[in-house]
Amino acid sequence: MAMNSTDPYSTLGVARGASEKEIKSAYRKLAKELHPDRNQDNPKAAERFSKVTQAYDLLSDKDKRARFDRGEIDADGNPSNPFAGMGGGFNGGGYGGPGGGFGGRSGGFRPEDLQGMGGAEGIDLSDLFEGLFGGGPRGRSSGGGDFGQQRRPSPKGADIVYRLRVPFADAAALKPQRITLADGKTIDLKLAPGLEEGTQMRLKGKGQQGPGGAGDGIVTITIDPHPFFRREGDNVRLELPITLSEAVAGGKVKVPTVDGPVMLTIKPGTSSGTTMRLGGKGFVKKDGSRGDQLVTLEIDLPDDTAELAERLRGWADNRSPRARFGV
Repeated sequence: MAMNSTDPYSTLGVARGASEKEIKSAYRKLAKELHPDRNQDNPKAAERFSKVTQAYDLLSDKDKRARFDRGEIDADGNPSNPFAGMGGGFNGGGYGGPGGGFGGRSGGFRPEDLQGMGGAEGIDLSDLFEGLFGGGPRGRSSGGGDFGQQRRPSPKGADIVYRLRVPFADAAALKPQRITLADGKTIDLKLAPGLEEGTQMRLKGKGQQGPGGAGDGIVTITIDPHPFFRREGDNVRLELPITLSEAVAGGKVKVPTVDGPVMLTIKPGTSSGTTMRLGGKGFVKKDGSRGDQLVTLEIDLPDDTAELAERLRGWADNRSPRARFGV
């Protein structure tokens, strides 16, 4: 199936009006088919898997999906047109309205426009424009020197913009990221607490050189989607499959977290959909504390249920679990 990388709906093979359940089902089917563990000799499958995960990450977030549908962001979550609506600078009227110039006329600024201000004679227009545009009046001395003149500071060099892709688990745990600067040097960048998609970090003096010193480096953070984890505020969500026997008898199961796997105890008789909390396994908050990991258990039946059906022959669960719904 060909995938349109600019349309997450096409990537997942669902309609624009698809429900959350349909989107989730399509993602799980494709993720299972394209997972790198099943396609170690097929690098294209890994690339498609990344695109599918990125599409699901956008469409499973109600706010991002709504913004994408309105055309505010693209499939990568970036603004579609960050400069829309900003106008055209000084074009189209200047200070006096349509036509340009200060007085609304198309001819620009004329000396006779100063009538009523003492006349145009003897006025240094450079002083006027210095005052209007931030330079301040230039001082004069009777001797004709530069005494009293206000000099503008020499400009710094331009800022250099970097875009840094951070793995999901590294972003949650704030693991330092190695970044190569424009001058070829590398640094280990310490990520800031409260890290989010689009967070910008400023590197003082890491921009281009200028007469007044170097500009800064501006690093914009992009957090890569994860095949299993999903961010929910400062928490991390994980849907963990368990076997029927584990659900019935209980036991300890290994659970992946952003800090590495841990053991989780499942109580006997645990139902599918039960959510368990692993404290302090989420994203680092601005105050330095951490969110949690929320693990939702899902009973995963085998593809071939013949043996299970044979074992259950003669037994039936006569409860009415839907009675509370009135059905």
